[in-house]
Amino acid sequence: MNWANRITMMRLGLIPVFFLFLTPIATNVLPISQDVATIIATIIFLLAAATDKLDGYIARKYNQVTKLGKLLDPLVDKLLIVAGLIILVANHQVASWMAILIIGREIVITSFRTFAITKNVVMAADRFGKIKLVLQVAAISLVLLDLNYQLDQMMMLIATILTVGSGINYLIKNKHVIRLIHQ
Repeated sequence: MNWANRITMMRLGLIPVFFLFLTPIATNVLPISQDVATIIATIIFLLAAATDKLDGYIARKYNQVTKLGKLLDPLVDKLLIVAGLIILVANHQVASWMAILIIGREIVITSFRTFAITKNVVMAADRFGKIKLVLQVAAISLVLLDLNYQLDQMMMLIATILTVGSGINYLIKNKHVIRLIHQ
């Protein structure tokens, strides 16, 4: 396994660790408060999100782009976001409708991209999708830290709107692939 894929696998491994720090398990096992556990979880979340750029950079720079990496990298991004949203909804920090819209968009676009692959059409992520991911990470991080409720919720709303908008944009931009569904 090359270094880019190892970093992606490390990112995948960070997701359950992030999740565990946001549950009572962390404070029952470790001598830390829930506030400290939340800060640690947020750092892990940000580390997992930030290293997304690193694995991609290494894969391209050292010619280590693989099918496994192309499959796992976007999947890990989605799993990280979904894990964050699930715990925030469970803790009543984010409205469930926001999580449903964001997760629903990710399922639709991932399904669309998977279908395209079966037709030998590769659909890369676009800039709008990358901005969406950055806003999702920022919004989830702010809500986790709970520094300013109104700002946190405004960021989550913006991330939700941008997520839905980027999904619609992606489908419109790739409408030629939709035509393949009817063939």
